Amino acid sequence: MNIGQVAERSGLPAKTIRYYEDIGLITPQRLSNGYRSFQESDLHKLAFLGRARALGFSIEDCRALMALYEDKKRASADVKRIAQENLVRIDEKIAQLQSMRDTLAGLVSCCKGDNRPDCPILQDLAEQLGAP
Repeated sequence: MNIGQVAERSGLPAKTIRYYEDIGLITPQRLSNGYRSFQESDLHKLAFLGRARALGFSIEDCRALMALYEDKKRASADVKRIAQENLVRIDEKIAQLQSMRDTLAGLVSCCKGDNRPDCPILQDLAEQLGAP
């Protein structure tokens, strides 16, 4: 398969596939003309990486997960540890987003949204910057 075909089948942009190759996550064969030639195993790895990235795993997590996937003597505890660490990061992001949402919802509810120039949203933003 060429890069266009594997991009279509994996659902990943060709640019992402080239990046994964550049950083060593995949190593497709090269034809005599220099073109990449992807095998079904490469497609499987790309699908694996796409799913892992969609679940929020970092590139380094993906590298570790791929190595564990390919290691038939792996301990599932190693996989679980990586997943738990990612889950903690996701929970932290959710808490940050909820805090942002609560703050913004409070500001929106305080703003009358009329034709007057007074706006608690702008006032709050300016106060955060130390403006008068």
